[in-house]
Amino acid sequence: MKSTLKSMLLGAALFGLAATAPALAADVGACLITKTDTNPFFVKMKEGASAKAKELGVTLKAYAGKVDGDNESQVAAMESCIADGAKGILLVPSDSKAIVDSVKKARDAGILVIALDTPLDPIDAADSTFATDNFKAGELIGAWAKAQLGDAAKDAKIAYLDLNPSQPTVDVLRDQGFMTGFGIDVKDANKIGDEDDARNVCHDVTNGNEEGGRKAMENCLSKEPAINVVYTINEPAAAGAYEALKAAGREKDVLVVSVDGGCPGVKNVAGGVIGATSQQYPLLMAAMGIEAIKKFADTGEKPKMTEGKNFFDTGATLVTDKPAAGVDSIDTKAGAAKCWG
Repeated sequence: MKSTLKSMLLGAALFGLAATAPALAADVGACLITKTDTNPFFVKMKEGASAKAKELGVTLKAYAGKVDGDNESQVAAMESCIADGAKGILLVPSDSKAIVDSVKKARDAGILVIALDTPLDPIDAADSTFATDNFKAGELIGAWAKAQLGDAAKDAKIAYLDLNPSQPTVDVLRDQGFMTGFGIDVKDANKIGDEDDARNVCHDVTNGNEEGGRKAMENCLSKEPAINVVYTINEPAAAGAYEALKAAGREKDVLVVSVDGGCPGVKNVAGGVIGATSQQYPLLMAAMGIEAIKKFADTGEKPKMTEGKNFFDTGATLVTDKPAAGVDSIDTKAGAAKCWG
């Protein structure tokens, strides 16, 4: 009798383990790895990923570099995600090339890796990329700036306040897009700073923050005091550039353009600090990334690309209160309704 009871209890326990196994297997873990956790763009991205993960029952872990360009911390985060058995990783690479070996390791482990905002180099090192068309975003502000200057565009003196010395793909694409929109020959499309157009008078880096923007603008003004157009990698850099221009008494006669479309940036467009910005949508790209990971976990299906492109385009819109003929845009009221941060 005791032996029978023991067998029944053991059988029930084994049945219980078998019954719970599918539920455990169905658990979906995901990682979000951003460049930093302080830039409003990445804060909003984390919000979008977290909300969608909660909605879909996905367990999300978030990691970030200490500063923009911190590849080492991102590599460590990738290792943690692989060890945790994540089904998918959403990655905003700080160094588009240096992180590729870690991405390969994750993919070899059966993990879906989606680059957000910044494509890897090469782009197909990731399973997919969800991003703004960064070249188009740059092209929009370049075309707008050229239209604003009119005939004076041929004699412009342009400063480029880029991201960092490693020239991540997002940096190159926005920079080269601006030049194309302005009508400048970019030479090597994969490299910043090799142009021979006399209108390009300065390149400097900002690390994508306000202090970096201020210092880079000071450096460029010391090199060429007559600068009248400033391209910035993002709006925090633009805000810093404006402070340097103001300190030099040049804030009224220099055209500043940027990319991001965050609420502070849109406010700066409305206030005349920035002439125009290209708005992108970080919450959307992160939420879509979580949806893609869940679908991959459930069906094995990987996300598709936008037709005619080698990534999924999450959109970019020019925001300005000074529209230019031939350049599609929305005003700051409409931009504020879609902004983030």
